[in-house]
Amino acid sequence: MTVIGTVGLPGSGKGEAAEVARECGVPVVTMGDVIRQECRDRDLDPATHHGKIAQALREENGPAAIAERSLPMLEARLDEHDTVLVDGLRSDVELEAFRERFGEDFFLVSIEAPFEVRAERIDDRGRDATDDDGESLRERDERELGFGMGEVMERADVTIENTDSLEAFRERIRTLIEDGTEGLEERP
Repeated sequence: MTVIGTVGLPGSGKGEAAEVARECGVPVVTMGDVIRQECRDRDLDPATHHGKIAQALREENGPAAIAERSLPMLEARLDEHDTVLVDGLRSDVELEAFRERFGEDFFLVSIEAPFEVRAERIDDRGRDATDDDGESLRERDERELGFGMGEVMERADVTIENTDSLEAFRERIRTLIEDGTEGLEERP
């Protein structure tokens, strides 16, 4: 059993990493899906209220609320698969929830790219660096870092710099999925 966690600021490549995992037959649990579902349960538009609901869930149910809601989804997928990817850790408390539950079978990957590269990627997606509720990329970064994401990124087992071509990044993620962290460490 292997559980791969990803952490990274908006536009860093977490979604692309999740897509590569799916292509490799690895199920993906996206912590953002927990938040989007909560938005729908509260009759709110996820595109507009995502950040506010993420914060509300943590305030209402504790800082590990989103990780705790993700655990049963991960465990269900592990019943049928050897490897699962959990996308979008944000805080030390979430990291500890996964490490406590999965122990040495869990490893964390920090996906990183400079602000300018991330802003350009978001723009290339046809989205402005300001989202639907008027929050700029810098404000989103500040919110995410306020959850403790910077500390989680520092505690990652491996860091993948996503500054090269899309295919080079996708290949590194495939290597990670197929060979684990050892495969990345052996690459030039």
